[in-house]
Amino acid sequence: MMDIAAELPGVIKLGRGDPDLDTPEHIVRAGQDALAGGATHYTHPMGMLELRQAISDDIATHGGARYAPEHIVVTPGGQQAMFIIALGLLDAGDELLLACPGYNPYIQAAELTEAKLVQIRMSLETNFTLTAEMVRAHVTPRSKVLVLINPANPTGTVIPPEEVERICRVAIEHDLIVVSDEIYARLTYDGHRAQPVAALPGMRERTITLSGVSKAYAMTGWRVGYFAGPADLMPALAEIHHGLAISTSAVGQHAAIAALTGPQDCVERIRRTFDARRRVLCDGLDQLGISYAKPQGAFYVYARVADVGIPATDFCERLLTEGRVMIFPGRIYGDYTDDFARISLTQSVEGIEECLRRMSGVVAAIRSERAAS
Repeated sequence: MMDIAAELPGVIKLGRGDPDLDTPEHIVRAGQDALAGGATHYTHPMGMLELRQAISDDIATHGGARYAPEHIVVTPGGQQAMFIIALGLLDAGDELLLACPGYNPYIQAAELTEAKLVQIRMSLETNFTLTAEMVRAHVTPRSKVLVLINPANPTGTVIPPEEVERICRVAIEHDLIVVSDEIYARLTYDGHRAQPVAALPGMRERTITLSGVSKAYAMTGWRVGYFAGPADLMPALAEIHHGLAISTSAVGQHAAIAALTGPQDCVERIRRTFDARRRVLCDGLDQLGISYAKPQGAFYVYARVADVGIPATDFCERLLTEGRVMIFPGRIYGDYTDDFARISLTQSVEGIEECLRRMSGVVAAIRSERAAS
């Protein structure tokens, strides 16, 4: 999709999970000051101690478990953390359980380790929300790791806190390690809340918390993520990170310190911006007769574009080539239906309104063709 878009003029991009918003000024300034002060060298392989302490404080402030700095590893983005965790925990034949549709790098991480990916299929009927019974139905003696992405990517849904607790009881019952991907946890709407997993009873010792500053602070290009976990797992996982990256960028770490320890009103501004866009997009999809999962977090709307009469993959290609709007088909994320597409809220309200106008023209053309045939 991105290759096709590169050859077309005037494409409005609602595909990638990359906020179009600028990094807040005080964070940029901290990065600039760090560079001017000589932050151009390796840091401690696990990350600067000041940053790891700031991460520990931030996790606890938002209801998570309390981690010692030596139980936190700073990585070049959350995505690399996924692969480090997979390399450290999974052997060939082990099973990794992942909600389907789900974020595709976890699929790649399972492939890299020759583990078996177990996709837990969800549907619009339950708003693509994972439940404890869904997990239980897929557990086998080879199950080892359960991934919880909450809020979810690509669906934008939030697992209710009480359901997270039930899922955790299943994990304890079957001795599963839980990777709790909480990178969108600060971006929730309509009163929804993402429950930190490691803070729940019996979960601290079997949970790896994965997050970063990319989404809530609009810092994707700075490449700073992290994972935190049990003391007995962290030394080996830290060494895998050391071998892959040596350390995360020094300037990015200084900026992340400013993000986590500085004013937090920027996060609320970013959240409100995405919320306003979410409402406009959902209203437009309603008018087009396209259903979608109710978006409760992150900055995505997962829409059943097959409602217009053709598979989602075909619709996305036509929307791009005829309407000059780029969205991503759900099959990228392991969707088994080819009915859905992920639409990112990465344009202004005015940009989303223009996307809806363009989409309306493509939808009308497709429906006219279908009626004529």
